[in-house]
Amino acid sequence: MTDLSKYRNIGIFAHVDAGKTTTTERILKLTGKIHKLGEVHEGESTTDFMEQEAERGITIQSAAVSCFWNNHRFNVIDTPGHVDFTVEVYRSLKVLDGGIGVFCGSGGVEPQSETNWRYANESEVARIIFVNKLDRMGADFLRVTDQVTNVLGAKPLIMVLPIGREDEFTGVVDLLTRKAYVWDETGQPENYTVEDIPADMVEDVEMYREQLIETAVEMDDDLMMAYMDGEEPSIEDINRCIRIGTRDLAFFPTYCGSAFKNKGMQLLLDAVVSYLPSPTEVEPQDLTDAEGNPTGEKAIVSADEPLRALAFKIMDDRFGALTFIRIYSGKMNKGDTVLNSFTGKTERIGRMVEMQADDRNEIDTAQAGDIIAVVGMKNVQTGHTLCDPKHECTLEAMVFPEPVISIAVSPKDKGGSEKMGIAIGKMVAEDPSFRVETDEDSGETILKGMGELHLDIKVDILKRTYGVELEVGEPQVAYRETITQEVEDSYTHKKQSGGSGQFGKIDYRIKPGEPGSGFVFSSTVVGGNVPKEFFPAVEKGFQTMMSEGVLAGFPVLDVEVELFDGGYHAVDSSAVAFEIAAKGAFRQSIPKAGPQLIEPIMKVDVFTPEDHVGDVIGDLNRRRGMIKDQEAGVTGVRIKADVPLSEMFGYIGSLRTMTSGRGQFSMEFSHYMPCPNSVAETVIAEERERKAKK
Repeated sequence: MTDLSKYRNIGIFAHVDAGKTTTTERILKLTGKIHKLGEVHEGESTTDFMEQEAERGITIQSAAVSCFWNNHRFNVIDTPGHVDFTVEVYRSLKVLDGGIGVFCGSGGVEPQSETNWRYANESEVARIIFVNKLDRMGADFLRVTDQVTNVLGAKPLIMVLPIGREDEFTGVVDLLTRKAYVWDETGQPENYTVEDIPADMVEDVEMYREQLIETAVEMDDDLMMAYMDGEEPSIEDINRCIRIGTRDLAFFPTYCGSAFKNKGMQLLLDAVVSYLPSPTEVEPQDLTDAEGNPTGEKAIVSADEPLRALAFKIMDDRFGALTFIRIYSGKMNKGDTVLNSFTGKTERIGRMVEMQADDRNEIDTAQAGDIIAVVGMKNVQTGHTLCDPKHECTLEAMVFPEPVISIAVSPKDKGGSEKMGIAIGKMVAEDPSFRVETDEDSGETILKGMGELHLDIKVDILKRTYGVELEVGEPQVAYRETITQEVEDSYTHKKQSGGSGQFGKIDYRIKPGEPGSGFVFSSTVVGGNVPKEFFPAVEKGFQTMMSEGVLAGFPVLDVEVELFDGGYHAVDSSAVAFEIAAKGAFRQSIPKAGPQLIEPIMKVDVFTPEDHVGDVIGDLNRRRGMIKDQEAGVTGVRIKADVPLSEMFGYIGSLRTMTSGRGQFSMEFSHYMPCPNSVAETVIAEERERKAKK
């Protein structure tokens, strides 16, 4: 297949438990890719093929699958909903042209669906909305569409209305064709009949149909004028307008059904074909230079252009290392040599495969618009651009968040350490938000990640997939240090021994920087008291010292250093002398600048039934939380708060106890804030004791 207008690269994303994976399963079943349906709650779905996923019933890695519907080829990526794995959603969105946002009919717009929706807005991905689980108690289609408007600030375009509520949900009415699709109770997706609209729904259908047409014709001035003169546009014209509006993110066609009971799925698939853009209809990706600044060129989606492709995911499975690649332009053939513009090295394309979740078909060639996997690439990581060696380019760089939590792990037996090293190397390549360091003093391995669940799963993968038995320490918070006062100071480094000596004198100011600014160096030396060629050495001296503060040895953030004067010796001064002077200056002046411990603050979003709001808020206050906002929904209350990470360990347990198992929460890193003295003293004492033990 080479007709790109028949391609749809789509992702399915939503909050935990809204039914993304089940929706993906149904799409595969309907398109004839799988014959027996696997259920998530039985741990048997096709795309959740990691043991950890089957067991917890959640999706951790986004899996890519290809299938066909109405002569169109779908590349579907099932993404996780859990906030600790947002990075998976983020990089999947980068390579998609459209998406299906799944919301639970009773839970509505939940905390994580907001984060994912925000990412999709930033990546400008066109979306269709699917309100799932309409057969559940308390499910209400129109309430969820109101939440989409109010909470997400998006405009849902209602395309269907449900027939029957909760356990009496039997099908949907298609507003455009005024036909009712009714499924029988066998649960088979193909067992449906097309009927007339139930008599009690005729008024509603006409009202919503009118709203639908009014919104759609806004995309075409001529049609709008004709419509206002009382002329109803044809269904082809309406569809064309909906397609334009969906692509421009003016509105989001909204469908409903029950993926689990196989109701309403066909209309959703037809909508993907009708309304979501093909690879040629989305804005082409910008090409950037190595620093990430746009060069003004774009990666035009066409097989005749030079090759430009993005590696967006790396996965290690029983067949070897797989690199998932989205090809933006050009062709890629087996045996080609391509350039990795990040490393500057070339790679040979060995086996290329098309993915069907856990299975694969070997292919010899792929072209613009395809999403494929290549087996056994050596030095390619997430976010690297692969291109034609004659036309070097970089597709937009991917930025990943800094980890805020760490645990120390050590293998239980000697033989485990080599196994652990290899396994961790593979895991870091797969997940850019997961980092690993070795503590030089103790030799322990420190795993760093985005949250407790994130690290929990990593340890689980090490144990099960790689068979490494580990001893795991307590989770550690990534504290940092900063300063609160400005200090003006001077430092001279001189060393006289036989032969040439060392001499460097610097006069400098150290002051607190803007939050989030890191380390800023400037020099205002006039008259050449410190020659220009030594400025980089002074900067380097200060910068290397930033990795270890004076209070407890945590890295230092947000400090500005200004070099304003100094002195040098024509013979004895050297870059090394000035670098040593800067290091000494840091040690001398930071203790005078009011050093302070700062801690990571998390943006916490808690959902709780109404009768437990008091308990939840009281508990967050005890955890030193600042309540920012609370809003009442139909099924409960959402509380937004800023809470120090150190107080959030094991929170899910206490939340479940307080809310009889009905509460949910998500959290992501927000910013650093000063620790209260009592907390700082404890942390500093513990850290010094830990270092003394070593």
